[in-house]
Amino acid sequence: MDTARDILATLIAFDTTSRNSNLAMIAWIEEHLAHHSVRATRVADAEAPKASLYATVGPPVEGGVILSGHSDVVPVDGQDWATDPWTVTERAGRLHGRGTCDMKGFIALALAAVPMFKQGKRPVHLAISYDEEIGCKGAPALIAEIADALPAPRLAIVGEPSMMRIINGHKGICVYQVDVWGHEAHSSQTHLGVSANMVAVDLMHDLAELARELEASADPDNGFDPPHATLTIGRMHGGTADNILARHARFHFDLRCPPGEDARVLLAPFAEKCQALDAQLKAAFPDTGVTMTELANAPPMTPSGSADAVAFVRKLTGDNRPASAVAFAAEGGQFQQAGFPTVICGPGSIEQAHQPNEYLSLDQFQRGADFMQRLAEELRR
Repeated sequence: MDTARDILATLIAFDTTSRNSNLAMIAWIEEHLAHHSVRATRVADAEAPKASLYATVGPPVEGGVILSGHSDVVPVDGQDWATDPWTVTERAGRLHGRGTCDMKGFIALALAAVPMFKQGKRPVHLAISYDEEIGCKGAPALIAEIADALPAPRLAIVGEPSMMRIINGHKGICVYQVDVWGHEAHSSQTHLGVSANMVAVDLMHDLAELARELEASADPDNGFDPPHATLTIGRMHGGTADNILARHARFHFDLRCPPGEDARVLLAPFAEKCQALDAQLKAAFPDTGVTMTELANAPPMTPSGSADAVAFVRKLTGDNRPASAVAFAAEGGQFQQAGFPTVICGPGSIEQAHQPNEYLSLDQFQRGADFMQRLAEELRR
């Protein structure tokens, strides 16, 4: 626990908000592993100063366990924090800081356990990705390289906060950006231009209607809370002045679907409307238009093929409750899609993730430490 707390303090001090580089944190992890004679491999982003990392701790044989976590965190902008979000602060049995729960606490525990994992007859494969918080964008290349380069692992454990309960299903996520280009004119002369904002509002209204339809048509017994596919508009911006027809408007939205629902199919009518509006606007003003860009698409995770992984992790946690599903998205579906039996199990509550004054309780941190010790013991057998 002492080592893990020291590592956690170091990891939290790196501002790895998704818009920033994560390379300083990756370099520190490489140095930490090298100190224990463990070689790490980077999987770099071709377009941004970011990288994922994987490393095998223990013998390079089949039957190992992947421990997966993400290096990035969500922004603290505009949130009312009582403490410095980039410094771990203990208060009333809780470790506060951005990423303590989601999910640098899990990474810190895994890194602290490296000396124990080195003694195993089967390895632990550490897998640390980037840009999970904006659509699990860094994981696919990392997973592909793991599948190609490493002896076949037995299973993958994604350490998202689950209160150390076993999760065998999560929703998929698609993230989109919509850009509307208008034609500027005086706001009293609407016949001489097009307001990008007005067009964007019309499109956002359609998305709000779709969100309500998805909620009304959900299967209440599908195991997810909430059960329906959720559609939310996360960011929007447009215009330059009150009395100018807006030249440009942009908004982002995400759609999270349970297994069996295809986001692209659900969004097909909306995409067709964007195309129709694009043609309509260009007919009046050639410099206008509408574009819809898919920024991320991560598949859901299902219970299919996870029975062995669930049984293995249950032996470590001692939790005999049935495995359950969660509404958030993670890289679990991507590992599963690549052929790895996968479950989610990590310390902390998802209810604390993304919140001001985010925290990981010391009790959960200890349970995570116990889990790592039991995993090391299991791999020595």
